[in-house]
Amino acid sequence: MLVGERMTSPVLFVTPEMPIQDALAQMRKERVSRYPVMKKDKLVGIVSEDDLLNASPSEATSLSVWEINYLLSKITVERVMTKEVVTVAEDTPLEEAALIMADQRIGGIPVMRGEEVVGIITQTDIFRVFLEMLGGRSPGWRVVVMVKNEPGLLHKLTQAIDEAGGNIIALTTYAGMDIEGGELTIKVDQISEEALRKALMPFVNEIRDFREIKV
Repeated sequence: MLVGERMTSPVLFVTPEMPIQDALAQMRKERVSRYPVMKKDKLVGIVSEDDLLNASPSEATSLSVWEINYLLSKITVERVMTKEVVTVAEDTPLEEAALIMADQRIGGIPVMRGEEVVGIITQTDIFRVFLEMLGGRSPGWRVVVMVKNEPGLLHKLTQAIDEAGGNIIALTTYAGMDIEGGELTIKVDQISEEALRKALMPFVNEIRDFREIKV
């Protein structure tokens, strides 16, 4: 899966000259937490809700409302934005973008097509993919098992579920630090608990969690 398939587009943005009050009001109206900052179709920065809030005075200030509003009207997005912007291309693998966000501790990255900003990929977009991969919105049996690292084991296990009448909605693996095996999470429906347990037992070392999800 590539960034271009899951990014938010078209891009909502602000300009460097916009007062931070206006940018914050627009951000809350459009229910986003960051904006690319554009100047004549060129990306010049990125600004987050935290950037805008940190530029505002605290509630303990002794200034009057009129003084606060006057001072804030003089502070523009350009003063608080991040100018060194991390970007990705449309054909960047989604996991690579997620890795960049995790390592750099940022919540969103503008997506580029050459010099043009064509979208933004955010933590929310990544979370949605995570939900889909785990079948988070679908009812069924959610099972977490420990399996050995053996060639062909996954095929045998899924075949056993199919032969027992089960429909696999989602399947994810997690190797962790154990080179001998790993953790497998499966979401299955159209099968009874007893039949699913019976299908799994010949192929797993341990069933760590077994529960019914009702959405």
